Amino acid sequence: MNNRQEQKFIRMTTEPVGRLVCEMAVPTIISMMVTAIYNMADTFFVGQLQSNSATGAIGVAFSLMTVMQAIGFFFGQGSGNYISRQLGKHKTEDAEIMAASGAAYAFLAGIAVLALGQIFLVPLCRLLGATETILPYACDYLRFILIGAPYMIASFVLNNQLRFQGSALNGMIGIATGALVNIALDPLLIFGFGMGVMGAAVATIVSQLLSFCLLLYGTMRPGNVPFRLKNIRFSGAIFVQICKGGFPSLLRQGLMSVATICLNRAAGVYGDAAIAAMSVVSRAMGMAQSALIGFGQGFQPVCGFNYGARRFDRVKAAFAFCVRTATIGLVILAVIGFAFAPQIIAVFRDDPEVVAFGTTAMRIQCVTFALGGLVMIGNMMTQTMGKTAQASVLAAARQGLFFIPSVLILPRFLGPLGVQLSQSVSDTLAFLLALPLVISVLHGLNRE
Repeated sequence: MNNRQEQKFIRMTTEPVGRLVCEMAVPTIISMMVTAIYNMADTFFVGQLQSNSATGAIGVAFSLMTVMQAIGFFFGQGSGNYISRQLGKHKTEDAEIMAASGAAYAFLAGIAVLALGQIFLVPLCRLLGATETILPYACDYLRFILIGAPYMIASFVLNNQLRFQGSALNGMIGIATGALVNIALDPLLIFGFGMGVMGAAVATIVSQLLSFCLLLYGTMRPGNVPFRLKNIRFSGAIFVQICKGGFPSLLRQGLMSVATICLNRAAGVYGDAAIAAMSVVSRAMGMAQSALIGFGQGFQPVCGFNYGARRFDRVKAAFAFCVRTATIGLVILAVIGFAFAPQIIAVFRDDPEVVAFGTTAMRIQCVTFALGGLVMIGNMMTQTMGKTAQASVLAAARQGLFFIPSVLILPRFLGPLGVQLSQSVSDTLAFLLALPLVISVLHGLNRE
């Protein structure tokens, strides 16, 4: 371990946890928020084409992008959790092997997604929930998005690895730069070159390539675990470690994709306007959720280093601080979302039918939004500690265990209201599940 890495270890295990978490969280929150804005940019600019079908296509395509994100977070969180614990134990060589191997595995997985996606493009779009009117737009968009799958997935890995090392600033620079380029390219390609939906996709893959290059460069900065080809190992033991740390993320992100597909199908019964409305609501609420995820990601390196160093008192103190802060922040965001729901929806799709449907859905979700703080921070704590079973349950709760059944069952009895109500029902049930589980894990730290 070099001097910079030793200084980082001392800082992570001695600095007051509240201040440390906030320092770690600022760049991760910025990264997540910029990423959310970048994801919403396609929805916004495509929405100016005055077509509910084009806007709905972005929501349909988002399902596949969440699959790619799930794969990236699987390898990124799996390798990153291991890296932070090994650095906490001063085992730098193990961390370097894991960093290179995790990124390489992810790139190969992206090549598989690219090949399979292009071969089965039309049935894939139908599976994701595209109606006959949305299908042409969805195919145009995804045909280009798939080209960037290998390096888009690898970018998630590099960003997570940097963050788990306590170098979130390097990750933020890579992510934010790519996002800003995407926002600039969207109107140029969609309107300036008349490419429509395809322009949005091209802007995305170009900006993601830039992010990947900057993140790769960030790993070479002093004090970071570098990416070196010679450290790549195709080993069952390494893959097992990635699975232990990454499976909860794969489950959470994968179920998010399945949930989006189910939502598109449930909303599709009520027309393209309903799909467009729920797509906008999902993106808007997802942006607020991104702030929570970014804050939790600031907690993860603090948790990993101190858990590896067996400073359990600091793990518990950091967890309590994060839950309090996250809940207060979510309450504020929920109040804003409830009050200005029509205006927020209209920014992305100023269609009376879309605004009416989306406003009801957003306001219902805002009522229970603050319950997500305990669920998310508890999930990140258990995952970073390597408690795969508990982390997997918490990861699956919100979008899998409860949302998918809700969105499939409630519309049968409540019609459109069932679609709008599903997320709020899921959030409530996920909180009730998380509370005793998290308390049990914290008591387990006392025994350790």
